[in-house]
Amino acid sequence: MKGRNRIQWYSVILLAFCLTACQVKRPKDVLPDAKMENVLYDYHIAKAMGEETPYNESYKRLLYIESVFKKHGITKADFDSSMVWFARNPQILTKIYEKVNLRLKAERDGINHLIALRDHKPKESLPGDSIDVWIGQHICQLTGMPLDNKLTFTLPADTNFHDRDTLRWNVGFRFYNGTPDSLHAPLMAMQIKYENDSVINGMLKVKDAGIETISLFADTLGKIKEVRGFIYYPMQKVPQPLLIDRISLMRYHATDSIPSADRDSIRENAGKEESKKIERKPTAVKPVEIRKQGSDVNRRGNLRPRPTIQNTDKPVRQTER
Repeated sequence: MKGRNRIQWYSVILLAFCLTACQVKRPKDVLPDAKMENVLYDYHIAKAMGEETPYNESYKRLLYIESVFKKHGITKADFDSSMVWFARNPQILTKIYEKVNLRLKAERDGINHLIALRDHKPKESLPGDSIDVWIGQHICQLTGMPLDNKLTFTLPADTNFHDRDTLRWNVGFRFYNGTPDSLHAPLMAMQIKYENDSVINGMLKVKDAGIETISLFADTLGKIKEVRGFIYYPMQKVPQPLLIDRISLMRYHATDSIPSADRDSIRENAGKEESKKIERKPTAVKPVEIRKQGSDVNRRGNLRPRPTIQNTDKPVRQTER
């Protein structure tokens, strides 16, 4: 029995030794798999953008690639040495590229959707009231670096948009290292353009974490042509990512179920945003100078009304002296 137990223990030790020997040793300067996946994802997007630049702006290709390295806190030498090691271990690199390809495919589908929007062939929104018509991702992360500092959207209206619709854009903001100062605070803006070329805008600076909302409403401008918006995250003094989540773009018809108090607040906010576009300078009014002359002024200094003269056709009789 003891001999069998020893053989079993030797077998376990030998198997563990073989598994350890089969594991590939990775140098310290090689990027981890997860980080390499993120770098390769941004790297291929930057290369694709560089290939679309004109010949006289070829310098931008290097800037796109450098922005990727700067975003992930590595150098070109770190990337090149890591790629050499992954090329020698194709099994690991293949698994990484499988994940990268899935992400690139999702990005391509999103681009195709934007192209459809540009050509005014979007997927029609759902009918009814209180519908979320948001077409983009519901969560994303911005770093403030080039290629990663803005979220934009353009939504053409379809047959399910009605006159006097209210659009309410809700976005959740999460800061990792405290809220930025007002100079570096994110900027959130939305615009509704109508078929008669009228435009209403809403804009705010995000100074605190939480849900921010822009509501736009027009009572007499007619049919909506398109809805646009963006979130701009300036470069920070100390790099810190910004997480944007819980994104929704709610559409409410004029006969919706929003309480009257909420509807009044929406109209009031829309009116305030519209009034901000027009700044009226106060005109100087000169004081009227009143002079006191004889009996035209009573004791209190107020002007007495002049008696009205009635026109008559009867001749005026002359009185005898």
